[in-house]
Amino acid sequence: MEKKLSKKTLLKSFHNWYYGHLTCFSQEHMQTFGYLCAMLPLAEELYADDEEKKAEAMNTYTAFFNTEPQLGSVVVGITAGLEEARANGEEGVDDETINGLRAGLMGPVAGIGDSLIVGTVIPILLGIALGMSTGGSPLGAIFYMITWNLFAYFGMRFLYFKGYQLGGKAVEFLIGTQGESIRDSVSILGGIVIGAVAATWVSVTTSFTLYNEAGEAYLVLQDKLNEVLPGSLTAAFVLVCWYLMAKKKMSPVMVMLLLVVVAFVGVFLGFFNPGLAY
Repeated sequence: MEKKLSKKTLLKSFHNWYYGHLTCFSQEHMQTFGYLCAMLPLAEELYADDEEKKAEAMNTYTAFFNTEPQLGSVVVGITAGLEEARANGEEGVDDETINGLRAGLMGPVAGIGDSLIVGTVIPILLGIALGMSTGGSPLGAIFYMITWNLFAYFGMRFLYFKGYQLGGKAVEFLIGTQGESIRDSVSILGGIVIGAVAATWVSVTTSFTLYNEAGEAYLVLQDKLNEVLPGSLTAAFVLVCWYLMAKKKMSPVMVMLLLVVVAFVGVFLGFFNPGLAY
């Protein structure tokens, strides 16, 4: 008799991944134990009458695993389908096949997920929330918490079940030419979004002014910069921060501390106005 995973079991597996993908997280194992939690309900149903096969199946998922957790739901769904196929004796589906697929997918999925979720969706939601928080309104925070959790839950659920339905067919889409095109497109979109957020919410101006002997200002540097290229100081600061973190591998904390030092020195020398140096 063919074994078929029930909707209830699949939902339990998904919820284990949704709530527990960082279970017992460490630099050695990353999301391995979260994956084990997600696969446990499947093994319990598929091998309910065979403890040895259940243990063998669970041992498959002790291998290292780490990816972007939201988009990574599709990988968990795919392996759920493969585990069902293995339980039914389908030829060619074994430990090596499943772990090879997991190892092959976690990198590309992380690349797409980091660009799409971390680099695009979250900045957009935060940008909207910041706009709604003008004047100290709590609506922005409420909007972000509700919208993000709804998006994450239903998005991850959709991907999990889509992965389960597609099985191995999803591999070609994720790591083939289509997947590469998606990663490139999302990276470009993410860059555009980050640029828009920086231009909207970051403001760096200078108060540097030169006076003549009569005490009249004859050079207001910020006015000249606005005439030539508005927002040039902001763009320069953003690019310097990107360079330090991306090329020099400085941590965000160190970059923020450096900006604090620059702000203090700039105010002391009169290059920045205390109310504008942020």
